[in-house]
Amino acid sequence: MAPRSQADRERRREAPESSVGREPARPTARTASGGCPSGPRRPYLVARRGSMATTATGHAGHRLEEPIVPSSHPGPPDHLDAPLEVAPQDWTPRDVYFLLTGLVVPRPIAWVSTYGPDGVRNVAPHSFFNVVAHEPPHVVFSSTSEKDTLRNIRERGEFVVNLVTMDLVEEMNFTATDFPPDEDEFTWADLTVAAAAVVDAPRVAEAHAHLECRLVEEVRAGNGHLVIGEVVHLHVDPSVWQDGRVDPQRLDPVCRLAGTGYATLGEVFHLPRRRWDDVRGTAPGEAVPRR
Repeated sequence: MAPRSQADRERRREAPESSVGREPARPTARTASGGCPSGPRRPYLVARRGSMATTATGHAGHRLEEPIVPSSHPGPPDHLDAPLEVAPQDWTPRDVYFLLTGLVVPRPIAWVSTYGPDGVRNVAPHSFFNVVAHEPPHVVFSSTSEKDTLRNIRERGEFVVNLVTMDLVEEMNFTATDFPPDEDEFTWADLTVAAAAVVDAPRVAEAHAHLECRLVEEVRAGNGHLVIGEVVHLHVDPSVWQDGRVDPQRLDPVCRLAGTGYATLGEVFHLPRRRWDDVRGTAPGEAVPRR
């Protein structure tokens, strides 16, 4: 290594002392208006007591001892006359569940069918469900307890997601009953069994679309067990197909709400996506596509 020059030595003497091994400075939380009450401008914190603080840029920091914004109400109020601020730890899990599932709506329903260890058929609905990739296609659903569906997938590694439509909403809802593991929900709900094309799991024959899946990974998040499955085969009934695609109104999916609530698809409309070349140079809001 070449010896340092005189200028390098001068710069080294003027540089601040290294912070290696020293506790980093505590980031300063923003005020409600977005500014910092004091100290240098830093990324705002998005964590609370007992968890690792993470900045908006995704970097982990130290643990927080107190919530940045305290809960405005100790539980769900009958009437809300001011904005609601909630630290989840301050409410019961049941109250948080109803708050989340009331806000994250509508949700599609994965009606997951499997075979148990003894070959008993199982089918049950899961509304924490969505697509996570398309090349290759993957879906994910979450089971908030270790139910038969989860145990069967762990054992066999394969399952079918039957898409739930309005003509099957009563049967789907009935299969949410807490049947014992040795009971066949297909029989109880008077559903017809159809063989899958690729995986070792039954299809609900009455469903208009099926996603046959193989387990990729199970991830634990809170009380949820996220099941990630690769879709290895898809089946779509001609009755829901039009102009080269699935027609959402023909599919007529069930939309999950909170509690015992469900909804239909409702109005369907389309909005174009803009390109930057079309937006550049316009006034704020001018290029926003309108209904």
